[in-house]
Amino acid sequence: MGVISRKLFPACESMCICCPAMRSRSRQPVKRYKKLLAEIFPKSPDGPPNERKIVKLCEYAAKNPFRIPKIAKYLEDRCYKELRLEHIKFINIVVEAYNKLLCLCKEQMACFAVSLVHVVTELLDNSKQDAMCILGCQTLTNFIYSQTDGTYTHTIESLVHKVYKLARQSGEGHQSLRASSLQCLSAMVRFMAEFSYIFVDFDEIVHVTLDNYEPDTHNEDDERGQPHHNWVDEVVRSESRVGVVGDDASPSCKIIRPRPEKKDPALLTREEMETPKVWAQICIQRMIELSKESTTLRRVLDPMFVYFDSGHHWVPRQGLAMLVLSDMSYFMEASGNQQLILAYVIRHLDHKNISHDPQLKSSVIQVASALASQIRSGAVLAEIGFVSDLCRHLRKSLQATAESVGEQESNINIMLQNSIEDCLLEISRGIGNVRPLFDMMAITLEKLPSGIVARATIGSLMIVAHMISLALISSRTQQVFPESLLVQLLKVMVHPDVEVRVGAHQIFSILLIPSSNQSRHEASSLQSGFGYQSRGWQSNTASTFASITARLEKLRKEKDGPKSEKHGNNNACDDFKDKETAEEDWKQGRNRKNSPNFYKISSIIDRTAGTISLIEPDPYVMKFSEDQISHLLSAFWIQANLPDNLPSNVEAIAHSFSLVLISSHLKNPTDNLMVRFIQLLLSLRNISLDSNKGTLPPACRRSMLVLSIGMLMFAAKIYHIPLLKSLIPYDVDPYLGISDDLQIYVKPDADVSKYGSVTDNQMASSLLSDLRNKIYESDNIMMEILIQFLSKVSEMKAEDVAKQLSESFTPDDVFMFGPQSMLDFDQNQMPGHSKESSFDGVYSLVWLFLLLLECDVPH
Repeated sequence: MGVISRKLFPACESMCICCPAMRSRSRQPVKRYKKLLAEIFPKSPDGPPNERKIVKLCEYAAKNPFRIPKIAKYLEDRCYKELRLEHIKFINIVVEAYNKLLCLCKEQMACFAVSLVHVVTELLDNSKQDAMCILGCQTLTNFIYSQTDGTYTHTIESLVHKVYKLARQSGEGHQSLRASSLQCLSAMVRFMAEFSYIFVDFDEIVHVTLDNYEPDTHNEDDERGQPHHNWVDEVVRSESRVGVVGDDASPSCKIIRPRPEKKDPALLTREEMETPKVWAQICIQRMIELSKESTTLRRVLDPMFVYFDSGHHWVPRQGLAMLVLSDMSYFMEASGNQQLILAYVIRHLDHKNISHDPQLKSSVIQVASALASQIRSGAVLAEIGFVSDLCRHLRKSLQATAESVGEQESNINIMLQNSIEDCLLEISRGIGNVRPLFDMMAITLEKLPSGIVARATIGSLMIVAHMISLALISSRTQQVFPESLLVQLLKVMVHPDVEVRVGAHQIFSILLIPSSNQSRHEASSLQSGFGYQSRGWQSNTASTFASITARLEKLRKEKDGPKSEKHGNNNACDDFKDKETAEEDWKQGRNRKNSPNFYKISSIIDRTAGTISLIEPDPYVMKFSEDQISHLLSAFWIQANLPDNLPSNVEAIAHSFSLVLISSHLKNPTDNLMVRFIQLLLSLRNISLDSNKGTLPPACRRSMLVLSIGMLMFAAKIYHIPLLKSLIPYDVDPYLGISDDLQIYVKPDADVSKYGSVTDNQMASSLLSDLRNKIYESDNIMMEILIQFLSKVSEMKAEDVAKQLSESFTPDDVFMFGPQSMLDFDQNQMPGHSKESSFDGVYSLVWLFLLLLECDVPH
């Protein structure tokens, strides 16, 4: 009747007034959706579902959207009924109908979304059967993938806690359930990334993902056996001295993990679909997609770090933190933000969970070292702001070592120092621009405190200086010594703490001529000597700095390339033996005349004074401007006249002077600078021999004499001046000697504690009286040779040279009283260090300067 009514209604409208076909209800299909709903279910519980009828029902719903609410209501009620009866097959049919509605009725989702969410909630709450929970997770996953906007954000968010609880089910029997729940969580993470919204329970999503994260062990053993990392194991075995370290201290984490295979959810096999660790990796991949900015990356990493802290997952050797962060770094290569992971790992050292645990800190830093090694293998480390954080932690560790009373506490701090140094050295191999490091060092020195904190700060900056030297050697780009850093170094060279002054000279030397051509033993001499340490530090830090030296030399050899490879696999063993030798030398105080505590520079001296080969490259030396060299000479003059100098300070001044002289000679200095070099040395010699003027004790004047004569002979060798080979006997000072390569060094068997005593001053006074006449007798001949040479190689007249050499050296006014004056010290830098120190802040320096100006020593 309905069809007839619609066809013939225009004709019969005026005749069939009571015709049933005229009713509005009869113009629509009579309960057809109910028939379709009934047909999708089999007649018996064991019958197969009718897929064709399900599709037909959904097509009908798409054409008649006003029927969708009733269809959804029927499916929801039927689901509740079948859940009570535990008819799993019928529940599968209901879920399949919802999934088809999601595919064919996306534009009408609002008509059935609430019903679908109710069904999903019921399925997820059914904890008796994993199959029901799996259906719920799969349906929710399809619902999330069907979203085109953020309309149902809070609805999805309300179900997060139900899903991640399922992912925490333990046991092999729940593996499929965990896989399905993680699949749902990965869809949620994708939803957050797409619509820029992070759920409140995001931390729980991260934690449950890490619960199920496992490494892909395919080919991992082969990658771990790379020969170019064998040397690490040798260093590990050599560090067995630290009993508290255990296996966690092994730098095997430095071995670069193989690149993981990125998983595509659309290409997974059936077995992978049911594997939780596969979906955990996909969750991590999508978290990377969520981390488009630094703030969102921090939001992802923070809960990870808390999880690693609480679960002790920072173990370097195959620890979960290493695995996850390494994989994340690989996944972030396309965006170029992988360096942010390294930065955030290092900044996590200040977190309350680990800030007071040196052993846990050490593990975190070892993971950071491995990340730095992995990242720099594929890209240059552009952002290195975190180096200042590492430097700060190294300073605190050095300070804690000095203040520690127990052996175990000291060993733990040494382990932390080793880890930080390793990390800094790994970072140094990937640095592209060292200028920010120069600025960081200058700022740190500008705020240098006093006492043991100052020494610890200098110790940390020495490692940074090694970083910079390695980076400079690798880049081979010629650098001008940074002005701001030079100013601060010169100020620290007159610091009240005599040991800090030595440290400043060591930093200066490391930066000026990087140790690219030094032998392993020579490198060990520098770090094993570590002159600025107090006696309380020495027993605890011998192994630390000898270990660093071995690693520094290994890094150098790797940078040198094939030239170092000819020794084969014996390099690691040789390095180990050299480190042991250096450490033993340090402990026993043994040293040779031609191996001072500072870098030996005889090879550079020979090349500077002789003919440079066309085959060998020029030694890498940082450049100085003329004003900088003038400031350096003025600083050396002031330092040499400090009354509290120890033999180590004299050795440091001599070494820095030698390096400046070499640098100046390589860069073709001006005539005036050459004369100023000689004038400085002659003035120091004259002050050391004058007992009537000046306030320096005899022991200091004896050391100054050795300093001036030794450097004068060194300058004569550099400039080919035919001076006498020996102006004084090499053994006139019981504490200082002049080596065969004309370097001043502290005698290893000297008892420095007696330096400057009453007896020592009496002996020094007697010695200076005996030498005074002898030196003055040869003075005329020496001055004639100097004037003749300087006037010959320069454009100055002999009379002008003679006049300048006869005058006492005076520091530059700009250096002393300019905008960056040497006298411009913060008050916190000026407290006296020793009982013998007569300096007290700025006024002492002014007094010294005025006193030196008044000295008119006859020649």
